[in-house]
Amino acid sequence: MTSRDEIVMFLDDTLGIAAVKGDDGACNGLQVQGVAEVRRVGLAVDACLEAYERAVAADCQMLVTHHGMIWGGIKSITGRMYEHVSFLVKHGLNLYGAHLPLDMHPELGNNAQLAKLLGLADVAPFGEYRGEVIGFSGTLPQPASPKELARRLSDALGGRPVVLEFGPAEARRVGIISGGAADDVTQAARAGLDAYITGEPMHFTYQLTRELHANMICLGHYHSETLGVRAVGARLTERFGIESVFLDIAAPDAGWT
Repeated sequence: MTSRDEIVMFLDDTLGIAAVKGDDGACNGLQVQGVAEVRRVGLAVDACLEAYERAVAADCQMLVTHHGMIWGGIKSITGRMYEHVSFLVKHGLNLYGAHLPLDMHPELGNNAQLAKLLGLADVAPFGEYRGEVIGFSGTLPQPASPKELARRLSDALGGRPVVLEFGPAEARRVGIISGGAADDVTQAARAGLDAYITGEPMHFTYQLTRELHANMICLGHYHSETLGVRAVGARLTERFGIESVFLDIAAPDAGWT
């Protein structure tokens, strides 16, 4: 067993929670306090009742999520917020959330992990969001078509990527920003990248991508953001020797919204 406070301190420090300046409304860090001792940690993309229920069923004392429960502060503990808080408190389940800190982390982050999955070389920060550079760009070991890149990522992550091919037939230099960042295809085109990888598509970005003569691969918001929490779980096991379990609770793939 490891103390909750020790794990929280380690995560805060490792993920650089205090250093992230981009204000997207997310509460990063320990959101709901549970039991003091932890022997198993659950990892999930989203803080939701299903994740809490599955964490408790898996005998987890802490749940680490990418999309936390608290956005823009708490105005009242009623309705859905009451259901979340009461379940967590009743079961003594600690809830820890890390949004931008986990997107942008140079090793454990969603974008860094996607770059690692593709074997990118010359990896460099790319893509500004609310004053923070949160993505990465790099060079593929071998040129590949956007459809081939999408296939590789789908094989590893699941989902049904949406592929827009309006740029070079083969990509060498690619940029990555996970989640809901389809409009940042503009930054990829400005940087001279051959392809841009993100999460969910947005309606207006179809014509935007076409007019930019760019390639964009949309993995689905969920499927683009599973690697970060998985990496955090592996790091906690390595550091503290505690068990970690990934709770795969996939949301349906979004279409053009």
